[in-house]
Amino acid sequence: MKSAIELFRQHGIKGIGVDAIAEAAGSNKMTLYRHFGCKDDLVCECLKQVSSEKERIWVDLEDAYPGEPARQLRGWVDEAAQRIFNDLRGCDLVNAAVELKEAGHPAQKVIMDAKKAHVQHLVELCRRAGVQQYEQLAQALVLLVEGARVCGQSIGIEGPQQRLKQTCEALIDAFSKH
Repeated sequence: MKSAIELFRQHGIKGIGVDAIAEAAGSNKMTLYRHFGCKDDLVCECLKQVSSEKERIWVDLEDAYPGEPARQLRGWVDEAAQRIFNDLRGCDLVNAAVELKEAGHPAQKVIMDAKKAHVQHLVELCRRAGVQQYEQLAQALVLLVEGARVCGQSIGIEGPQQRLKQTCEALIDAFSKH
């Protein structure tokens, strides 16, 4: 699975074939099909694994700042900024959503479910942090972070995403005053 995820990151989902994935995994095409049925099933499983790894952030934030949701929220901002600046390839889920536009592709549900779950975690964190308009803050933060990822990919390292952390913190401060 790790081989497939890395190949999808490097070449895109449509840019890499099952033969190359099987070879990178030290396997063969028939074994891959036996485990996953088809390439779309493999893509879905890879996206589920990526999503599961990204969900770990919520546990890590709770461990780093136990019982301090406001600090966890700012920690989430720090983590998001670090991810954006450390990996200019962007979010695997967003990249897959852009690439797999065909109506009814099974990966679309995986992507939507993962992104919705992430937003719900953030909404809940904002609520626990005592923000009155917690849903609005969470949605605004998601828009800023997702936009910063796209800027990193399209404009380059020196783009407006350089101000992501300061902008998110100002937004949190503004929402926290009400």
